[in-house]
Amino acid sequence: MMSLIRANSILPARREAIELHTADGLRLIGELSLPLERDPVGTIVCFHPLPTHGGMMDSHIYRKAAWRLPELAGMAVLRFNTRGTESVHGKSEGAFDGGVGERFDVAAAIEYAEFADLPNIWVVGWSFGTDLVLKYGAEPGITGAILLSPPLRFSTDEDLARWAEFGRPMTVLVPEFDDYLRPAEARDRFAVVPQASVTGVNGAKHLWVGYAERILDEIVQLVSPETPVPLPDQFDGPMTSGDASAYADRTVAAFSDVPRS
Repeated sequence: MMSLIRANSILPARREAIELHTADGLRLIGELSLPLERDPVGTIVCFHPLPTHGGMMDSHIYRKAAWRLPELAGMAVLRFNTRGTESVHGKSEGAFDGGVGERFDVAAAIEYAEFADLPNIWVVGWSFGTDLVLKYGAEPGITGAILLSPPLRFSTDEDLARWAEFGRPMTVLVPEFDDYLRPAEARDRFAVVPQASVTGVNGAKHLWVGYAERILDEIVQLVSPETPVPLPDQFDGPMTSGDASAYADRTVAAFSDVPRS
């Protein structure tokens, strides 16, 4: 019987708690979700929003990706808590370092995906996570980058120039009503990266509340292009439900202390 896929629906997958070990000696908490009965056709490595404002590996787009995409799109989803970040999965060692020490976290996540022989690796950054991707994600083993709500707060023009030289594809999704960088300005800033495609999303805000399905469809079109989109909103198979109360006091990150310039 077909059942509606709800916000907290968890579809079948092989889910494994993992640890990432950084070059500076920290242990980071994570999870790898894989298709249940087939090899993945593509992989996303997820970098979450600002942990000092609630960002974590369980921020809503990423947990929905892990709960749905292995079954619906044949994808592997690797998500983790950067240094000092805590979620229901646990707390990573270390302390938030303003995008500096996190370079080791990025390297550890990409290396894990490579050593696990995961295919077609895309790095996905959201808010603060986009800064991590832009600063440290241009690694030879990745296929491309997907940026959600980039504020360009920690990343620099030099980081953008490095991506331009790197040459791998980049898709930038910018909410119409973002608090930090809106579509017209984003197109100007990313113009220095010839391979960057910037798309404004009408009606959306920085946190993508109500737009998770649109974002998942955009990711699937890039990473698993043979999968039809929009993804189905019903599923003929077993589903369980996540505990919504576990996230009630953990909002996805915004820079609430940083006014828009």
